[in-house]
Amino acid sequence: MTQAITYWAVVPAAGVGKRMNADRPKQYLELDGKTVIEHSLSRLLQADVFAAISVAISMEDPYWPELGISTHSKIITAAGGKERADSVLSALTAIAAQAADDDWVLVHDAARPCITAADIHRLINELKQDEVGGILALPSHDTLKKTQGQDILGTLDRSHIWRALTPQMFRYGRLKAALSAAAGNPAVTDEASALELQGWQPKIVEGRPDNIKITRPEDLALAQFYLERQIRTTKS
Repeated sequence: MTQAITYWAVVPAAGVGKRMNADRPKQYLELDGKTVIEHSLSRLLQADVFAAISVAISMEDPYWPELGISTHSKIITAAGGKERADSVLSALTAIAAQAADDDWVLVHDAARPCITAADIHRLINELKQDEVGGILALPSHDTLKKTQGQDILGTLDRSHIWRALTPQMFRYGRLKAALSAAAGNPAVTDEASALELQGWQPKIVEGRPDNIKITRPEDLALAQFYLERQIRTTKS
């Protein structure tokens, strides 16, 4: 009998968000009455597909224990690491006793509070039969320049350029092995890049443009606008 496949979510949330110039990490900034990370986790829970969500938190983080969502029955707290890949690997290790190698893991940025359940389901439905997995992404509409300092060296063909979003969805065992093998490699800036280094070719699934990552102060206002518009659309 074929073993049922389980879906897990991982949220690396040990970063400090220096570019926000705020008094706390960006995932704890207020957005529409809640913290950014509360929105992100609530959206993952609303998708109603995950056995658990493993959240990697800095051990010196004073904010996480104060959030009610941190004690949710489907939330597991793991130790965050120095780099994103370290945090994701720690979060995967925290569910090692429950997760099977063939289970799917969806890794989502703590600072992407506008993810929709529809995009999560689209990613799963398009990739659940795939050998490797893949990511949500957006095609680039801007003209892209390759530079050295302030000098332009050339123009890239944007028809082959996509902006990586999250969630990124891969098999538990393969993702864990790829991240372990890539430990300390600065080229690993997301989960897909770790798989790429192992010779795999993840797929692209087009996502929504409102799935923004909060990186700079002005992003909070844009996220607020998107959240309000999503709510209005849902009610109409």
